Amino acid sequence: MVTTSTGNGRKPTARRRPAGTRPGPAAAGPAGRAGTAGGSATVGSSAGEAVPPRKRGLRLGERFTAFMVLLEGSGAKATGSSYYMILGTTLALTAIGLMMVLSASSVEAIAAVAGTSAGAASTFDLFIKQLMFAAAGVTLMLLLSRFGPRFYRAIAWLALGAAVVLLVLVLFIGVEVNGNKNWLAFGPVTGQPSEAAKLAMAIWFAAVLSRKGALIADWKHALIPVLPGGGLLVGLVLLGHDLGTVIIMGLIMLAALFFAGARLKLLGLLSLAAAAAALISSVASGNRTSRISAWLQLDCSAGLCDQANAGMYALASGGWFGVGIGQSRQKWNWIPEAHNDFIFAIIGEEFGLLGTLVVLVLFGILAVATVRVTMRHTQPFIRIVCGCILVWIIGQAAVNIAMVTGLLPVIGVPLPFISYGGSSLTFTLAAVGVLLSFARTIPEREPAAP
Repeated sequence: MVTTSTGNGRKPTARRRPAGTRPGPAAAGPAGRAGTAGGSATVGSSAGEAVPPRKRGLRLGERFTAFMVLLEGSGAKATGSSYYMILGTTLALTAIGLMMVLSASSVEAIAAVAGTSAGAASTFDLFIKQLMFAAAGVTLMLLLSRFGPRFYRAIAWLALGAAVVLLVLVLFIGVEVNGNKNWLAFGPVTGQPSEAAKLAMAIWFAAVLSRKGALIADWKHALIPVLPGGGLLVGLVLLGHDLGTVIIMGLIMLAALFFAGARLKLLGLLSLAAAAAALISSVASGNRTSRISAWLQLDCSAGLCDQANAGMYALASGGWFGVGIGQSRQKWNWIPEAHNDFIFAIIGEEFGLLGTLVVLVLFGILAVATVRVTMRHTQPFIRIVCGCILVWIIGQAAVNIAMVTGLLPVIGVPLPFISYGGSSLTFTLAAVGVLLSFARTIPEREPAAP
């Protein structure tokens, strides 16, 4: 309430200010408006005092935080964008794979059927097969995305049993390709049961480890029954001489224990044991020893280094932007199986460094979105499954790219979604369907800590 004096001695009247207002400048006119020149005055600052600007880094940090909240939601509410990030990157990688299989395989098909009347019809055979498997895989992915954790818990032991039966059948009636007996033939269609075994391992590991709770800190509870069950699958694949697939399966086992909460010391010891076993297996095989010698450039006789060198030539000749789609020269029988394990080199040659970076960014987005889904959920079962699939897909991609770029010896690991291979593409898409099922049910608010 404000009172003012009057010159006639009468009692002044009281005037109320509107609620929520503050006193203005002491005087009107130029002197009173000096503090507001060029804008409104800041509360608590004297007239003419400059307001310190906010730091640019702080503004950028707040903008980035606001963008992430818009993209992924706050700690209390999720936007569900991870579902579309996983789905979008998966479909993009699959489309790139189909395009590159068409580009790389048509040349080999032409060379294989040269001089035959079926040449024109057979040029696109591998692409058509891959397209059919992609359609089946996408359908299976969308179907599996509709189920919840209860369904996957229920089929965990059934999936493990089916994987064991299929891998045993490989040993008796399997087909051997390039020294690896890892295929089953069903008429004109062949498939790798080891690809189905990867998904079965992820679901079964999550089912048994999620029941352990705090007991996972004890090494006995961490290893049993994970080590016997997973070791059985790994051993059956190893009997087929497929060391590359065994390495990926070993990574899945370590990922399951890590996301379940096993001690890092135990994981370190298991990693050392796995590395020693892989080394012994490589030394015991003349084929693997020759690959390691070629990788180290110790023995390049009989063309052992040709595939790796041709892959490096392809990447180098691509430059920044590539030679153009379909214009690769190394795929003309310079790189054996260019549409399979070394398809990343063809991407680098035809689309250059920019094309390879696009593939890497897509895998990176897939990894980030999967990590976000894993962090949002609190159920151990969901976390373990997501962690296993994450390490499976991203780890296999890293191994393949390292192999093509010469960081690892050639071990025959395909690039997920992109390399030719029906069973690999189908079950990788099925694994993404499991991720999508959990991304659809992200909790909006984390439960309070006990």
